[in-house]
Amino acid sequence: MEELLALRKELERANYEYYVLDNPTMSDFDYDKKLRKLEELEQAHPELVTPDSPTQRVGGKALERFEQVVHPVPLESLQDVFDFEELEQFDQRVKGVVPEAVYDVEPKVDGLSVALEYENGLFVRGATRGDGQIGEDVTENLKTIRSIPLRIEDAPPRLIVRGEVYMPKTVFEQLNEQRDKLGETPFANPRNAAAGSLRQLDSKIAASRRLDIAVFNVQLIEGVEFASHTESLDYLQQKGFKMIPRVLCETVEQVEEQIAAIGEGREQYPFDIDGAVVKVNHLAQRTRLGSTAKFPRWAAAYKYPPEVKPSKLIDIVVQVGRTGVLTPKAVLEPVRLAGTTVTNATLHNQDFISEKDIRIGDTVLVRKAGEIIPEVLSVVQEKRPEGTVPYHLPDHCPVCGAKVEREEDGAHMRCTGTECPAQLLRFIAHFASRDAMDIDGLGIAVVENLVNAGLVQSPSDLYFLDGEKVAALERMGKRSAQKLLSAIEKSKENDLSKLIFAFGIRQVGQKAGKILAAHFKTLEALQNATEEELCQVNDVGAITAKSIADWMANPQSQHLIARLKEAGVNMTAAEQSSDQRFVGKTFVLTGSLEKFTRDEATEMIEQRGGKASSSVSKKTTYLVAGEAAGSKLRKAQELGIPVLTEDEFLALME
Repeated sequence: MEELLALRKELERANYEYYVLDNPTMSDFDYDKKLRKLEELEQAHPELVTPDSPTQRVGGKALERFEQVVHPVPLESLQDVFDFEELEQFDQRVKGVVPEAVYDVEPKVDGLSVALEYENGLFVRGATRGDGQIGEDVTENLKTIRSIPLRIEDAPPRLIVRGEVYMPKTVFEQLNEQRDKLGETPFANPRNAAAGSLRQLDSKIAASRRLDIAVFNVQLIEGVEFASHTESLDYLQQKGFKMIPRVLCETVEQVEEQIAAIGEGREQYPFDIDGAVVKVNHLAQRTRLGSTAKFPRWAAAYKYPPEVKPSKLIDIVVQVGRTGVLTPKAVLEPVRLAGTTVTNATLHNQDFISEKDIRIGDTVLVRKAGEIIPEVLSVVQEKRPEGTVPYHLPDHCPVCGAKVEREEDGAHMRCTGTECPAQLLRFIAHFASRDAMDIDGLGIAVVENLVNAGLVQSPSDLYFLDGEKVAALERMGKRSAQKLLSAIEKSKENDLSKLIFAFGIRQVGQKAGKILAAHFKTLEALQNATEEELCQVNDVGAITAKSIADWMANPQSQHLIARLKEAGVNMTAAEQSSDQRFVGKTFVLTGSLEKFTRDEATEMIEQRGGKASSSVSKKTTYLVAGEAAGSKLRKAQELGIPVLTEDEFLALME
């Protein structure tokens, strides 16, 4: 017991030093070692696990929906001011009531506002702002933010503080780079990324996003009184909260100087800002000023105007993304925008270029969209030099030379090469993913390692890897290499449906892979199928049929298939089980399942002719309910649908 408590205290101190003070004294190695020891002790004595233990920050509780929370003290929004003239009018209104007012000025974090509630020092609830009166309970996700103390010492009976959850700029860049490699749509800006992460129903996903928070207000406190806003923030800082930097100003001129300084130094902050907040510091003066129906009269949010500057477009270069999409990029003469030097900007696609008639040599107006991504607004036509010509994207991939095709349902141009080096990381990561060839241990970091070492230039190369060369890679070793090669070898036995999905053919998902495998039985038969024959398959339309036929006809695809065949990868569909007792029956899975995963349950259902669905309706045959089943269980009960426990489901499958 003493060792457990000492470990918790030591780890929480390390968290505070690392995430709040930004001054760690414990190495990552020692931290991980101590955390593992604590986990072992808690597993041996589960009765000693408490909500404030460092082990409870990793996430893992999946919810069906967020419960509503009524804020005891409303989370008000602020009145916006857009220039110094409006700011001075705000100052005149304040000084007309309290001439001696002093202002607190701080950067306005561009994130998601939340309230953190503590009872007797223990963090018990966290909620989003919502409409200011009612928010959503995101406690489990907030627990994964390591700069939020789960317990505070010498605490009042009740404390509610307000803060802004944000995604650090460095984390945002890494996350988007990762999403790009996996062929996923990148987040538009850190605020969207933070909001999307905090509202994940699975707290493990929220934990992986490495969110942070900056606290800026005491909403409610029992048994403690403060004279000023500054005094309350000093109190919170002493209790271990991470605070927003702030400066006191006595005059509106000083406020304007500080706002200008915040704007100029915005790059120094770990978070994005969308303005500066000006608040009357003394709390009694705030009470005298009061609030309107919408805003407090004692505060204002200054919004920085987006900077727009001219620059010369020197060149247009075409990049090929991880999904094969060709993206044109403007190369610009250096121009200073929002605190950084901009040398290039996205041009999106051919339609964007044609609509604005953007040409190499033009003078263009540039701004930072959302203060993050540089974009071209327009062309300064009167400065266009003679001899410029309209720009068109190439009709062949600039990386591999394969034909480029325009998406039928969009504005993007896409490389059709299946072995294009630009798409290699994304393609291999998809090929090895769980729903595809399910190669355990072959995550994006390992894929990068293999590609950078020149060992893999196509998914087929995975099946010809040299064990000694893999073991020699950084962060691998003999044991890890052997496990990886064993997983690759095992994947050769997969059903044809997984291989079809692994190819990453446009319009062909997991379900289509199963349908095609069941219909054609062999990959050779699918290769030889015409578009007309493909259209005769259930759920395969004309666009999907063309996509399959084009992919199969591509020389790079044919080379990939030949190499996989040479490696001994299975290209035949498994015989359909004779047990088809659930044909026409639909199952819905809900809650936390302990005896099998959703994928395992779905496979059991489909092997017996049934169908797994994500929503409950009158057509649902059975609902399988695990722990913490929510709205789906209630709806099934209302509709009179039979509800099965996990044991009853397994018995039904036997």
